[in-house]
This record gives sequence, structure tokens and C-alpha cells, in this order.
Amino acid sequence: MLNGKKIVLGVTGGIAAYKAAELTRMFVREGAEVKVVMTRNATEFVTPLTFQTLSGNPVFLEMFSLIQERDIAHISLAQYADVLIVAPATANAIAKITAGIADDLLTTVILATKAPVILCPAMNVNMYENKIVKANIKRLSALGYRFVEPDWGQLACKAEGQGRLAELNDILEAAVTALTPQDLKHVNILVTAGPTREPLDPVRFITNYSSGKMGYAIARMARRRGADVTLISGPTALQEISGVRFISVNTAREMEKAVMKCFSDAEVVIKAAAVADYRPSHAMKGKIKKAQGALKLEFEPNPDIIATIGRKKGGRIVVGFAMETGNLMRNAQQKMVDKNMDLIVANELGVAGAGFQHDTNVVRILDRHGKVDVLPLMTKEAVAQRVLDRVCDLLAVKHKRLRRK
Repeated sequence: MLNGKKIVLGVTGGIAAYKAAELTRMFVREGAEVKVVMTRNATEFVTPLTFQTLSGNPVFLEMFSLIQERDIAHISLAQYADVLIVAPATANAIAKITAGIADDLLTTVILATKAPVILCPAMNVNMYENKIVKANIKRLSALGYRFVEPDWGQLACKAEGQGRLAELNDILEAAVTALTPQDLKHVNILVTAGPTREPLDPVRFITNYSSGKMGYAIARMARRRGADVTLISGPTALQEISGVRFISVNTAREMEKAVMKCFSDAEVVIKAAAVADYRPSHAMKGKIKKAQGALKLEFEPNPDIIATIGRKKGGRIVVGFAMETGNLMRNAQQKMVDKNMDLIVANELGVAGAGFQHDTNVVRILDRHGKVDVLPLMTKEAVAQRVLDRVCDLLAVKHKRLRRK
């Protein structure tokens, strides 16, 4: 995700400084080159040697230290950074940045850089809730500084509340987002993901093998590219995605209700959920007991959500998915036409690395003009990027037509 990117990581004097060591390791593991700038107070919590060992680069402490005998540190580091991250960012550091004070190496680098700056506050809950701190954060946000909000929980001072350094994966995600072209900025995208569950009785249900990974990958990649994303998900074992509005559902009818409630605000709808086509006609109020002989169940069709969307789409872009066990292209093409989609992503069960549960997929992307993109085996995040590339192309055509009008 960060291969070849250059990160300057600022570490200030809070107890969460020890977490910055693992953050450094994560950045390096993702292929980034990391240079760490520590304040003097930060060295009271973690030694510079720790960060030097993990980053493979010297750690910078002094305002006027020289790099390669001639470069002034704060200018060189400011120009070096593709992104600058401060984790943890103390109340003191945030206040100094807000006031434009540059009395140490880190604050000087921040004022000198043109790279995106991400601040990750971590402090006592009362400090974080202080009106001065809140005002400083609001002012810096208005100036274009990015924040990763702290988490709730027990703090080092034994208090409970918001003030813990954000999860490191959320900080990593913020860094990746800051380095991703924002070609979907302010586009409202509605994504569905995961399976649905149709109850038989209080302890059993009908479902399918969907893990939700493809839909979640689309939501995550769209968010990175600047979109305002709503994710409606059936039951999965996946974590919610930071910065994405999340709506949890169970049954197909619940998903239909949630989708139609959000539909009017969406410019793009991507239906990656594996919605059950049928549900039991009557869900038993009590547990079905084991009995002699066969158990007969009656089923009735669930609502066809994407067909409803296709009828009401207006100027929206609609993307669907097709999972087939045969006649992939013919069935996918027919489904796209019948349900008025703009794109359909087709994959075939039985192909190695494709389909349910995998982190990879093998798909073909079809449009209404007969164009077919045949993609090789790739991660679901890479597939998501290719799908969103096609969505961007369609948005460009749509906006061009609107300008002509």
C-alpha cells in the first residue's frame, strides 16, 4: 500500500509514544521509507535507538542538525516527506502548531512542509475535551490538517474516556488515504456487502458462503479515493471501516429497506452483497424439533433489490455482481440488461482463487456497450480499484453530458 512512499513520523512526549514504534514497523512492512523526528519529551518514553532500529534510518532530534554535512534538517525533512504524521500528538504540540510556533525540530518541519500533515491526538480525556484543545483542532482542520480521532477506553492515568491513540490500522489507513488521488471526492457511493440470513426458526437460518470481503474492499477503496461511502452489510466477521457510514442488516427485506432509504442520496450504487433469492414462507416461532422422515419447507422469493434500483436509477450509476457456475458471460450480460445496470462484475465459481471467502478474485467487468475487461487473479482490493476506475470513467462521461446541457 505504501511501497516507495516517504513518511516523516513525528513522536511527541506522551505515554502513547511506545505505540509509535509498532506504527513505524507497520509503515516499513508496507514498503514505506520512514524517518522519525522526536521531541525531547518523547525520548523520556522511548529511546531514539528503538526507532532507528525499526526504521533503518537515523532519528532526528536537534533543530540545527546537519544531514549529509550540508542539508539543514528541518528543510531537508520537510521536502523529503510524501506525508507527515504526528503520533501521538499531545495537546502541547497541537497548540504550538495552531499558533505557528516553531521552537523545536518537529514543529519547524511541520511549518516548512507542503506534504499532507496527519495529527493523531492522544491525551487525558479532560485535556482532549478542553475547549481550547477542541478549538485548536477545529482551526487546524479548517486549514487542511488531517486528524485521526482518539479512541475511547481506559487511559494510562486510569481515567476512562476519549483520549487513547487511535488504532494503528486506522492511522495506517489515514496515511494511505492521504497519498491516494481523490478522484471520487464528494461522490456519494452506496455499497452493499455480505450475505443475508433468512430465519427458519429462532436458532436456524438459510444463508450462503459470502464473506463480504469484496464489498468491504470496494467501500474501503472508495473511501480512500475521497468518496462519501455508505456500506450496508449483512452478517460478516469483518471490522467496520473507519470513515465509512455502516448499516448492519440480516435479512434481504432489511437490506432492501436500508438500500431504498439511502438510495436518494447516492450517485453511485454498487451491489456486491450476496442476497438470498428465497426465504422460508413461514419462520417457526419455536425451534423445529427433530422428527422421523423428511422435513419439507416452502420458500417464497425475496425482493430483487437491484432490479428495483435499475427501474428507479435515473441518472445514477449502478454496478452489480454475478456469481455463476456456468455460461458466465451470457448470464452476466443478460442480468445486466434485464436489471438496467451500467456495469456488472462477473466471476465463476470453481476458478482457483475466485469467489466466496478468498482474499483474491478472478473477474470480468462488462459494460452495456460490449466492452469486457478480463482481469487476472488479483487481490479483492485490486479488483475494487479496477471497478472504481470504470465508475470514474462513467462519472466523467455523465458530468460531461451535464455540462453540455
